[in-house]
Amino acid sequence: KVVALARATNVARQARGGEEDNRVCIPLEELRNTDVEKVGGKSASLGEMISQLAGVGVPVPGGFSTTAFAYKEFLDKGGINNFINTTLADESIYTDVDKLMKVGKAVRDKIMDTPFQPEFETELEAQWKRVSGGSDTFTFAVRSSATAEDLPDASFAGQQETYLNVMGYEDMKYKVHLVFASLFTDRAISYRHDRGFEHQKVQLCATCQKMVRSETGSAGVMFTLDTESGFTNVVFITSAFGLGETVVGGTVNPDEWYVFKPTLAEGKESIIARTMGSKMVKMVYKKAGGTELVDTSAKEQNSWSISDKEVTDLAVIAVKIEKHYGRPMDIEWARDGDDGKLYIVQARPETVASQKKVGVLEDYKMLQKGGSVLATGRAVGKRIGAGKVNILKSIDEMSAFEKGQVLVADMTDPDWEPIMKKASAIITNRGGRTCHAAIIARELGIPAIVGCGDATEKLAVGQQVTVSCNEGDTGFIYDGMLKFERTEQDLGELPKVGMKIMMNVGNPESAFTFGQLPNDGIGLARLEFVINNCIGVHPKALLNYDTIDASTKKLIDAKMKGYSSPKEFYIQKIVEGVATLAASVYPKKIIVRLSDFKSNEYKSLIGGEFYEPDE
Repeated sequence: KVVALARATNVARQARGGEEDNRVCIPLEELRNTDVEKVGGKSASLGEMISQLAGVGVPVPGGFSTTAFAYKEFLDKGGINNFINTTLADESIYTDVDKLMKVGKAVRDKIMDTPFQPEFETELEAQWKRVSGGSDTFTFAVRSSATAEDLPDASFAGQQETYLNVMGYEDMKYKVHLVFASLFTDRAISYRHDRGFEHQKVQLCATCQKMVRSETGSAGVMFTLDTESGFTNVVFITSAFGLGETVVGGTVNPDEWYVFKPTLAEGKESIIARTMGSKMVKMVYKKAGGTELVDTSAKEQNSWSISDKEVTDLAVIAVKIEKHYGRPMDIEWARDGDDGKLYIVQARPETVASQKKVGVLEDYKMLQKGGSVLATGRAVGKRIGAGKVNILKSIDEMSAFEKGQVLVADMTDPDWEPIMKKASAIITNRGGRTCHAAIIARELGIPAIVGCGDATEKLAVGQQVTVSCNEGDTGFIYDGMLKFERTEQDLGELPKVGMKIMMNVGNPESAFTFGQLPNDGIGLARLEFVINNCIGVHPKALLNYDTIDASTKKLIDAKMKGYSSPKEFYIQKIVEGVATLAASVYPKKIIVRLSDFKSNEYKSLIGGEFYEPDE
């Protein structure tokens, strides 16, 4: 049943050429990507995939979406609009974090205190019954879908709320109400203002979708390019056990894989690199509804959260989605623990790496060496920042953060966005390179190092540090304010020369960046650089693993987590390192020189002191 609501003229016009559509809820399968103004970016994208990609093997759970028309009716008839416009017109709230928090709460309270119109509730319940069959144990995910989100140049990543394991109509109605109010979280107000979106021109809808039972499976995020370099020939996949909010929100350090698109298309082995994350926690259902975090088992922490076949299957799905949309994509996925199948639960345009200027080289270089390494983690971006450390334990301490400081926290989420933009760099104990905080750091152009493990313990408030993300996948936090420089060079149209110019590339972690420079392949890739950067253990220490001392064995175990034996670890990491270098310039040639490690270089590896002389 479609309920027609009485409406004022100023809210009657909708998307697609001014066509009128006064429905308050629409099934996802009836939506297309052109319906962003009707149901927001998330719902429109899900509808597009359900209606256009199901036939080519892109599985998306069904559901429905509330509409922008319903949201505007709610604000207009509830008398909320004038209150919002007047309250948010004060420019001072955007520079005063305390004032922003008070104003945001006042707006959200006003929305939550205003009841829905009876007509809207009638249709909401009808859609809930249609999808759930009227079962109070049927589980939904209720997510925000804004009319200005998931755009090709602005992600709005995590700016509004998500609610999982929602059961029963009354719980769904309450969660939809909370989603409506979340258009005015502090972070969302700040994000829109900073990017020039007028508050009154953004409407919020609720995507109500069948839950994938990944609490007994796995879930994660994948990008159809490398998020750090913008290299487009790979799919970057992250995964952890349980519900995907831990990966998206940065609560865990997930497993990571790179899949090479050209060999994937040929049906060949295509996983060219993998890194096992710590995966210390997972999100699961609570019996009465909602979710909770629990510790993972030692077995889960030391196991890959999905199989190589599932990684490959996900990459195939990602390429299909990218081909359909015609642009790089940011995709959330889940594996159902009950049926073992993979599902896509969200897809939006990637908004940072794909927007980089083509042919313009931005380069950061350390001019000063000697600072001791205080901590390391996963680098986000390729930049360098420096400043005084400020360690924040919760969002309530935001007012104590000053512009130019280095933000250090156990983890951040989009609630922290109002102060993230003031930071010279961001450091977290937890999180992976596809979490919301990492996406926002890239959008803001701020260097960030995530998943450090113990940065809040190793760093001290007021300590001067330099945060370097320009040395490959690993980010380094150095003691002291070290000198560095930033240069930008427009390559323009480079003239052709009468010879082939090949590159000398040593570190596989930098290959995707170098591979985008004008080149005729890699003329020298030294195997000892692969051993040093990808393995980090003396080959003889691996051969003598069974007889080596306990402390060295512990260091080796940490390095080879996820591999069945020292021999497999060594061989596989050589394969991955060389494959990554080769992929960066494919289909051009790469010349790999076998190792000529000098004894002093071998000695610096784990276990090297047992096999190399002092020189």
